[in-house]
Amino acid sequence: MSFRHTLIALLSMVMLPATAMAAPQAGPGAISQVVLFGGFILIFYFLIWRPQSKRAKEHKALVSGLDKGDEVVTGGGLAGRITRLTDDYLVLEVSDGVEIKVQRQSVAQALPKGTLKDI
Repeated sequence: MSFRHTLIALLSMVMLPATAMAAPQAGPGAISQVVLFGGFILIFYFLIWRPQSKRAKEHKALVSGLDKGDEVVTGGGLAGRITRLTDDYLVLEVSDGVEIKVQRQSVAQALPKGTLKDI
């Protein structure tokens, strides 16, 4: 066989499957895309948004419920007893005669009464 015949035979083997292929199938329908998108929204809601809003609501209730004499821990790890309160700030007594002023929002946790005596 000559080079030309070999080339034609080779091309016919390559071209035949390409021309015999069916037209590509259409992608997923619009309904399945909406369902998939809705599933992602539900996952986002239940795993991220809902727990975060629940924690924010609990923290807001904690900060608004603070009162003089409460024992708290700040976000930075300082533990103390509240001696004075204003709208945005509170004064913590961290040791005998040592008081510091912190923002109300920095309170991370309220401790049970008497916890500071045990530390």
